[in-house]
Amino acid sequence: MSSRQLDFTKGSIPRHLLTFSWPMFLGNLLQATYNTVDSIWVGRFLGPHALGAVSVSMPISFGLVSMVMGLAVATTTLIAQARGAGDEVGVRRISNNSVVLMGILGLVLSVVGVYVRHPMLRLINTPPEIASQAAVYLGIFLAGTFFAFLYNVASAILRGLGDSRTPMVYLMWAVIANMILDPICILGLGPIPAMGVGGAALATVFAQALSAVFSIRHLIVSAKVLRLSRADGPLLDRDLTAQTLRIGLPAGLQQTMVSFAALAVNSVINSFGPAVVAGAGAGARLDQFAFMPAFSISMAVSALVGQNVGAGRFERVKEIVYWSGVLGAAITGAVSIVVLSIPQTLLGMFTTDPAVLEVGTSYLRIMGLVYIPFALMFVMTGVLRGAGDTVATMFNTLGSLWLVRVPLVRFLSGPAGLGTRGLWIGMAASSFVGLGLNYAYYRSGRWKRKVVITAKEA
Repeated sequence: MSSRQLDFTKGSIPRHLLTFSWPMFLGNLLQATYNTVDSIWVGRFLGPHALGAVSVSMPISFGLVSMVMGLAVATTTLIAQARGAGDEVGVRRISNNSVVLMGILGLVLSVVGVYVRHPMLRLINTPPEIASQAAVYLGIFLAGTFFAFLYNVASAILRGLGDSRTPMVYLMWAVIANMILDPICILGLGPIPAMGVGGAALATVFAQALSAVFSIRHLIVSAKVLRLSRADGPLLDRDLTAQTLRIGLPAGLQQTMVSFAALAVNSVINSFGPAVVAGAGAGARLDQFAFMPAFSISMAVSALVGQNVGAGRFERVKEIVYWSGVLGAAITGAVSIVVLSIPQTLLGMFTTDPAVLEVGTSYLRIMGLVYIPFALMFVMTGVLRGAGDTVATMFNTLGSLWLVRVPLVRFLSGPAGLGTRGLWIGMAASSFVGLGLNYAYYRSGRWKRKVVITAKEA
């Protein structure tokens, strides 16, 4: 076992959570920096319409890749349970199978995404002023999703092994490359022409390719869990693929429901015009950073729970839930105070347009109040995913988003007469429903029956 690969079945749980989650937090921070840097350059130098084009593109790109990205969740779960059970051959087989499967699906989605971008932009009522720029950004961004898939599946494997630092290091290199390439590709330099929003997308794709190549190389050369040969079985194993799909498809469907619920909400937001689109988009960028500590802890929880249930140590799961809830609420609460205190200052990174700042401030003053419930919901989701029970989280998401958020947003912003304020209230209210559903299911204990690999089977 590499010195970077941690054994979560023994030792202090708070220490494991902190040691494992901080590199993922930094990695998530760096990954969000891809799009945030794009938004800063585009918003500052190309104007609010260009910023709106980038903002409206992101839910679509996330929606198209989220179904397949659920397979990365399955990979972490299976790798963690196999490692906890001491099944090292299983670790190699799962690694080979996941990389091949994600590579194939990434190629397919890269092609399909480019061709469906125009209909998707029309479907969500993208304002005509930003539609053409959004199509350019989205086309280039989606063409490079193959590299995003490879990096994410490599990261998922390493997280299951207890290594969260290596993915962070390679992502850091990629973000540095993106920061250098962004102004060059957007504004032009020497023989390189100014490409506007297309340049922002191109810089991101190059950076993603860099992180993917280094991550896959690490799995082969350093971690020695990826062989891409038939030494441990077929590269695309039928049974492993079925297991991966059984766990991954509900997780992917959950992310798809999140994405398309965001699209449904954005469709309402878009009807209020470009300033509201840009303001909500800038606020959502800050949400990304606010949720990042809790999301990172949730990912750590999945790895910790996976290794412990694989080893048959269910008694440690309750302690994992307690400490992750305490850490998530404390960190996210501090972030919430900052966001509620200086919303305009934070939004000023993206734009100086007064109308956009007004909308973004209204958004943050409501959404900032529910960051802690979101954090606790992420913790519960991490527990269920670590056990391999992704069907429950899928149905809980269906209830909180499609039965609460989307109808409430439409009602409050329209018939109830609250306008844009109704948008933010409806979005915030659904977080309490999601938290309640996930916690109730965790307390039921039914997730314990979903464990795939245990020490008794290894």
